[in-house]
Amino acid sequence: MDDLKGFLRQAGQEFLNAAGDAAMGAAKEVVGSVINEIFIKKEADTKRVLPSIKNMRVLGETSSNLGPYSEVQDYETILNSCLSSGSLFEDPIFPANNESLMFSRRPDRHIEWLRPHEIADNPQFFVEGFSRFDVQQGELGDCWLLAATANLTQESNLFFRVVPPEQSFEENYAGIFHFRFWQYGKWVDVTIDDRLPTSRGELVYMHSTEKNEFWSALLEKAYAKLHGSYEALKGGSTCEALEDFTGGVSEWYDLKEAPGNLFAILQKAADRNSMMGCSIEPDPNVLEAETPQGLIRGHAYSITKVCFIDIVTPNRQGKIPMIRMRNPWGNEAEWNGPWSDSSAEWRYIPEDQKQEIGLTFDRDGEFWMSFQDFLQHFDRVEICNLSPDSLTEDQQNSGKRKWEMSMYEGEWTPGVTAGGCRNFLDTFWHNPQYIITLVDPDEDDEEGHCTVIVGLMQKNRRSKRNMGMECLTIGFAIYNLNERELESRPQGLNFFRYKSSVGRSPHFINTREVCARFKLPPGHYLIVPSTFDPNEEGEFIIRVFSETQNNMEENDDHVGYGGKADTITPGYPTPKPLDPQKESLRRLFDSIAGKDMEVDWMELKRILDHSMRDDLPKPVVYNRFTANNAFETQAAGPGEDAGGACGLLSLICGPFLKGTPFEDQLGGSDPSSKRLMGDNPSDGAAITSGAVIVDETHGFSKDVCRSMVAMLDADKSGKLGFEEFETLLSDIAKWKAIFKVYDVENTGRVSGFQLREALNSAGYHLNNRVLNVLGHRYGSRDGQIAFDDFIMCAVKIKTYIEIFKERDTEKNETATFTLEEWIERTIYS
Repeated sequence: MDDLKGFLRQAGQEFLNAAGDAAMGAAKEVVGSVINEIFIKKEADTKRVLPSIKNMRVLGETSSNLGPYSEVQDYETILNSCLSSGSLFEDPIFPANNESLMFSRRPDRHIEWLRPHEIADNPQFFVEGFSRFDVQQGELGDCWLLAATANLTQESNLFFRVVPPEQSFEENYAGIFHFRFWQYGKWVDVTIDDRLPTSRGELVYMHSTEKNEFWSALLEKAYAKLHGSYEALKGGSTCEALEDFTGGVSEWYDLKEAPGNLFAILQKAADRNSMMGCSIEPDPNVLEAETPQGLIRGHAYSITKVCFIDIVTPNRQGKIPMIRMRNPWGNEAEWNGPWSDSSAEWRYIPEDQKQEIGLTFDRDGEFWMSFQDFLQHFDRVEICNLSPDSLTEDQQNSGKRKWEMSMYEGEWTPGVTAGGCRNFLDTFWHNPQYIITLVDPDEDDEEGHCTVIVGLMQKNRRSKRNMGMECLTIGFAIYNLNERELESRPQGLNFFRYKSSVGRSPHFINTREVCARFKLPPGHYLIVPSTFDPNEEGEFIIRVFSETQNNMEENDDHVGYGGKADTITPGYPTPKPLDPQKESLRRLFDSIAGKDMEVDWMELKRILDHSMRDDLPKPVVYNRFTANNAFETQAAGPGEDAGGACGLLSLICGPFLKGTPFEDQLGGSDPSSKRLMGDNPSDGAAITSGAVIVDETHGFSKDVCRSMVAMLDADKSGKLGFEEFETLLSDIAKWKAIFKVYDVENTGRVSGFQLREALNSAGYHLNNRVLNVLGHRYGSRDGQIAFDDFIMCAVKIKTYIEIFKERDTEKNETATFTLEEWIERTIYS
């Protein structure tokens, strides 16, 4: 760092000397040299950083789902390569080391990574098929994953979608396996090698009852890779894994506050092949404590059947609601109360009924309970409702029902679309909004209502736990819409100020997904997903499941220019040219334009930096050479304009503007400017040692000025004639007036939440996707948009719309460009 400071001191002094020689070209050359040196150094630093970034396991969109910094791992390609070379695959992305095990600490003993043929004789992927009894828990606290895996084995079509069946330790074996998981609307393929963590020759984590069966251990490893490490799987919800296995949407119920129709809900779920689990609240003092009835606290059980069972007693006969469940441990730890294995109650069940429900009394962790006992002894039930594509045609023909589903992806961007919950009314309406339309009620609903399940899921949080990133606190609200309200896109502040919700998520909670079931009359409904606090950044997907068809769309503005929305947007003062007299403006233009009678971006920058210096955000710091050549950073004092024309450009251009009309425009006649520029070096005077070097990022940037020129530069000469110059100033005056309306505190900045309204006032209509991009591109960390960045937004939007409209000859919002044409048009703008 000291070397860098010394380098900057020397380069700064060279710069001042060059400026003192009144040689613009030399000054540019020195400045260019300084910038090049800095960028060369930064590039070298970046190259040193990249290798560590490349090793980060970030959830992404590649086939291995491990992010943009890792190569795509294609299973077939790697398999064929290994078979050709006769080598066994060793995964470089999820290596056999402690980092793949844990991120918070080191293992408490030596872990040896062994391949299955080093663990057992005659290793097999499957031994006599697969079943829920192949899933045994190891030392990792992921019983939630085991319960989901056990449930997965109940349906072969679902199982083989996750666990491709063609894999083997015999034919085409190369130490490589792959599994498929649903991740946020997409199925991803995760490739692993078969080195598994062991201690003293035994598997440490998930395993099968058969010592030589390995599908379940390898599935767990693939799921650990998906999330970055085995430790990332510690603690979770059965529903989370069920969703990743099926693409379904999950809901859960507190059994102490269970709805009266819960058994009917569970039955409907079973009719739709839903996967279900349940659990008992853990004992805070004892890990996985056992109750007197043989149940394990804090443990995830899978529900494997829900049905009415015929019962015949000496006095009466009828049906009793029953539930079958399984302890993933697969051992004798079972329920020992009524209807437990071999209990007396079973003698009242007819033999044909026992055969129909597949009753067995093995000590295998599976048992039956009455629904009444279930409500009394369990605390929570989870249901994973399967996506429509999870049911086979045969299952549908046999009477299984399927859900109708709609899904959208979105994001919360600080300062733009991260408005927080309804408690923050002023920003709440900036959140993404979605409309669902329900047409037909459920077939069996006596009140004519529709069953709707809404699930809001935040993306990529578990895989970033090793970076300290936990789940955001999320939730949603639902509002009814009438026909008139449907015309507003999106709904504004007043809608939410005076409208009450008709439904909402049960809680705002920091889990991966928040889900709730509703009974709603047919109609139109607005769903608003949000974080609890504003300005929290995250991505999400929102899904709606219903028994009958639902139609879902974003409630967002249509991208375009003009239209009726202009009549309801805030007004702005009538634009005025920078000089009220056109002749004065012409003289100013002539004095700057020179012999070619055109203005380029540098000349435009001089005008804008000076004439709009009061509108630009004031810089926080500027850099100064002190009398002893020390290089220091100081806060700009009161009245010190550290921007543009009175700064770096004044130092470069001041000596050349003496006696020209532009001297006053640039600020050369201002006493404060003379202090900044020092004595005139061209007159032989020495440069004052205290001359200020202003932060070069202040004022209008090169990109803004270049883009302004390009916006009106029809012949692509890089310069503007007077008429184009006048048009540009008129546009800028309009945009400045609009900005002033929203910059009520005169800070030179507006909140990103106001960007939509400000751009609407200029006649531009943008949706959330575009606004999010603008927020990421031009917003500050605190979600503010500076004046020059707002101008840049307006320039870019106008330019791209004009480029598009020029080719949209049919006026159908379709334009065709060749690659060369698109690059030529956009790269210049």
